[in-house]
This record gives sequence, structure tokens and C-alpha cells, in this order.
Amino acid sequence: MEDSPTGITIRDVARAAGVSVSTVSRVLNDKDDVAPETAAVVRRVIEELGYASSLAARGLRSRTTHVIGVIVQDMGHPFTTLVIKGINDVTAAHDYDLLAYASARRHAETLAQWEQQQVARLNGTVTDGIIVVTPHAATYRTSFPIVAVDPNRADAEFPAVISTNRQGVLDAMAYLLGLGHRRIGFITGRMDLQSAVRRFDGYRSALEAAGIPFDPALVAEGDYTRETAIECARRLLTLPHPPTAIMASSDDTAFGVYAVAAELGLRIPDDLSVIGFDNVPGSALISPPLTTVDQSIEHMGALAARIVLDLIQGRPCESRLHKVPTQLVVRQSCCAIEPA
Repeated sequence: MEDSPTGITIRDVARAAGVSVSTVSRVLNDKDDVAPETAAVVRRVIEELGYASSLAARGLRSRTTHVIGVIVQDMGHPFTTLVIKGINDVTAAHDYDLLAYASARRHAETLAQWEQQQVARLNGTVTDGIIVVTPHAATYRTSFPIVAVDPNRADAEFPAVISTNRQGVLDAMAYLLGLGHRRIGFITGRMDLQSAVRRFDGYRSALEAAGIPFDPALVAEGDYTRETAIECARRLLTLPHPPTAIMASSDDTAFGVYAVAAELGLRIPDDLSVIGFDNVPGSALISPPLTTVDQSIEHMGALAARIVLDLIQGRPCESRLHKVPTQLVVRQSCCAIEPA
């Protein structure tokens, strides 16, 4: 019995298509003794399940498309825009076209199902490989190359690119602590993503190392978006004892903090210090310019593109998880405070 890399067997294909194993085998071998309607059903099921034995690869895939697919939630998000730019720089240099898919869905459950459907529909037919940016789904049924940028699991079954998120927050927190801040608020990212989990861990670890008790009242759960960050920042900044600084899990989150600070008449950095994470172009243009953690987003996209192209060419992937170093970029959104 032949298994595909996804664990789907020829028996699974036969069962889903309502035919015998021998019929599936004849379709895979391009035999002409199978009714066209039956063969079409078998081929459709093979694509939907992501089954691809060596026979399937020969029988169903006689050419490459020279197209890389990119699946994202929101094309307009600054992180996504920079990732796609990095991907495009590499794919264009290798004469590959780029096909980007975005979804209007906003619920995690429907987004996960939509991602899986797109991977099954595109990978191996329209595209030679796919890159999924901040995925909601944990698994994908495909035997063709797939790479994730900022995955939702540390033990993903496919190669993934991620920044050194925990270290980035540790560096940012060390900077704030060095300025004398002890009551530091934190707005998380999307907590189903490893990036958000590791950034939160960096925050807690930095407090522990400094001997500062963790205060859950100073933590608000965000999702990397400005809209949610506004709600989070408003809650933090209207506490009876508000934070003197906020560590935001993304630059977009930090922009939401800026908006609430202005609404409440707080001056940055005189009344409130703020640090972001990403170093998107807008972080240097906002007033005052945002201190942030640079995670080389374009490089993350470029690295994901190089990995998927290597896999398409049959070159093995040296590691499942590829980490891109972060670096603190100090600007004008933080200042020292006098000890309480």
C-alpha cells in the first residue's frame, strides 16, 4: 500500500471516490480502461485529499506551473505586505509568478477551513508550492511543498519561518527596565500563534529576572491589530494605577496605544513610554518615532520563498524551524522615569 507524505493511502482515495483500489491504481497509471467520469472523480479526490504517491506524481503532474501561492488573512496588514514583498523579490529572481489569496473571513474556525481548502485546490495544480502567512489551520493535506511564516504550532509538520520573538521582547523589556520603568503593561498578539506565545513569555521572563511580580491586570489580550489594541490600551490606561510604559506585541498594536494616549491627553514619551514589535515603515514616521523590535519581516518572506523553491527542486530542508534574529531599534517613544 502506498502512502503519501501526508499519511493518506490509496485505500483512503478509493473509499472517498467510491471505487476499488485497483481502479485508483489504473487511474494513477493512466490506463484507458477506466470510464472518463470515474477517472475524473478519482483525480478530484486525489487533489482534495492531497494524495501523491510516486505514481500519482508521474500520472497527474507532467509539468510545473512556475507559480508560488501565498495564502494570507489580510492583504492590507503591514506585516503581510512586507512578507509578500520579501517573497516576491525571491520568486521574481527565479522566474516564478506569485499568486496571493486573501480571505474576507474573520472567524478563526472558518479561516482555518478556508486555508485548507485553498491549499487542496491550488497546491500541485495551479501552484508548485504554497506559503501560508500566520496560518489558522494546524495541518494541511498536501504532498506538494508548503511553508509557513509565523506558524500557530511549534511542532508543525511543514517547514516554518519565525523570528526570535522571545529574545526580541527580552531586549525591549531590558531597555524599559533600564529606564526605570517597573509598572509595564503588555498587549499580546494573536495567542494561537507561536510568535505571540513567545513574546508573552519574554515579557514574563523579563519581569521575573528583574524581581518584579507578574500582575495580570497589566496584560491585555490583543490580536496584532490596531482596532483591538485601542480597546486593550484604553483598559490599561484607565486603571487606578496605570502602567508607565506599554510593550506592544506589534507596531500596529503600538499605533493603537498612541491613539488612546492622545484621546486621554497623555504625552508620549513624557507620560507614557511605548515599544512596538515589527519595525514596519510607519513606525519611523509616526510622532514621536516608535522604538520597536525589528524582526526583518521582508527577510522572513524571502527565506520562506527560498525554502519552498528548494523543496520544489527536490532539495531537502535542513531544519523544520528557521529563526530570523531580532534587533531593538531605539527611537523617541520612551524616556526614563524617576524611581517611585
